[in-house]
Amino acid sequence: MFKTMKSLISVPEVRNKILLTLILLAVYRLGFSIVLAVVNQDTLRRSLEARGSGGVDSAIALLSILSASNVGMMTIFGLGIMPYISASIIFQLLATVYPPLEALQKEGDVGRKKIAEYTRYATVVICLGQSFVWMRTLGLGADTDATGNLIWPEFNGLFFQIVCSITMTTGSMLLMWIGEQIDEYGIGNGVSLIIMSGILARLPEVVRSQVQPALEKGVAIGTQSGFDRFAVLVGLFVCVVFCVVLVTQAQRRIPVHSAKHVRGNKQYAGQKQFLPLRINQSGVMPVIFASSLMVFPLLLLKQLQVVVGKVPQLGAAVEAVVMVMSDSGGVIYNLAYVALIFFFCFFWSAVTFNPVEVANNLRDFGSFIPGYRPGSRTSVYLQHVITRMNFIGAAFLSLIAIIPVLVMNSMGIDYLTASFFGGTGLLICVSVVIDLVQKIDSYLAVSNQRPLLGNSRL
Repeated sequence: MFKTMKSLISVPEVRNKILLTLILLAVYRLGFSIVLAVVNQDTLRRSLEARGSGGVDSAIALLSILSASNVGMMTIFGLGIMPYISASIIFQLLATVYPPLEALQKEGDVGRKKIAEYTRYATVVICLGQSFVWMRTLGLGADTDATGNLIWPEFNGLFFQIVCSITMTTGSMLLMWIGEQIDEYGIGNGVSLIIMSGILARLPEVVRSQVQPALEKGVAIGTQSGFDRFAVLVGLFVCVVFCVVLVTQAQRRIPVHSAKHVRGNKQYAGQKQFLPLRINQSGVMPVIFASSLMVFPLLLLKQLQVVVGKVPQLGAAVEAVVMVMSDSGGVIYNLAYVALIFFFCFFWSAVTFNPVEVANNLRDFGSFIPGYRPGSRTSVYLQHVITRMNFIGAAFLSLIAIIPVLVMNSMGIDYLTASFFGGTGLLICVSVVIDLVQKIDSYLAVSNQRPLLGNSRL
């Protein structure tokens, strides 16, 4: 460990990049704690705690974790980084179906910079819309489970709502700027590091929630704070981390042979290479999309329940649907969640990986897959391989996404604690750490320094 730290400090470039990254992340954590003065934070926190831990609340908690924000405390970074991620996803999808954006994406760095500029503009629009709707929702309603309004009465006006919307938009744009600065001058992916730091910042609270009952009631076996319960949680955490690392790094290497070619007066023999395809092609995007679709229709149904409440037949039908979709431990809820993950896994892979384009590129460069003719036969084979890999990746993501719900229902712990033993948060942390270690090792290799993990392969 000391040798590793010495190698990091001895390389000025790595040392400066890590220091800048830590400073920018500290700025994010500082803004995370600056609350909006017009919001009654205590009342808002009690209101959210009184809602329970149903399906909609678990989904909201998941979106809060993924956006590096906290819905229980309205701060200047209350929207988190999710508006920027949403805008990036929108333009990435549009680039595959809208010809002008597709042509712009193929122009290289100039086109990508232009798309990044459009993404920033879209982020501002999304932030303004989300923040204003959120502030209007807080201003129009009073908390029914605790005394007091969600916004202090003297500040509950349109002017202050607009000011808070602009403040939260500015906070999200600052987060976007911090992520871009980390990408350019720091080390690692800026947005991913912001999300990971937001997830890890909740770790002390999770440890306290598990350790405090043991200190107060003892660690007798069979109790809520027993040693056996703690051992099961630790074992589950280690097992899930191991499986996440294994599947995240797993690849299907398709052999690719290059034909002989002549350059000038020299003839070069064909080379044997591999086309690496990850088992989990789509990353965490399917879980994010599935979580969004599980929470927003449920919110609309709850609003519809109020509207049609006067009609007995419609009110009863809507109430039954709301009860089914609110039961995060129910079979129907989990089946719908898994079905959405499978759908978006195949959809995202189809958007980001085009077998026809890959097959044409191999043919143009004089390469081929042994046993398959270049062109259409190669594209059909690649599509077949991707389909089977997507099925494995979707099953893995579904299992990881369901683990927090199973732990929460079986062991009686809150979703925030259960998310550290599985779920998208753990998947993001492991993926970001792997990427960070690989980038640091690349800088150390240039300076002939020892890698972080020594001679072992990650």
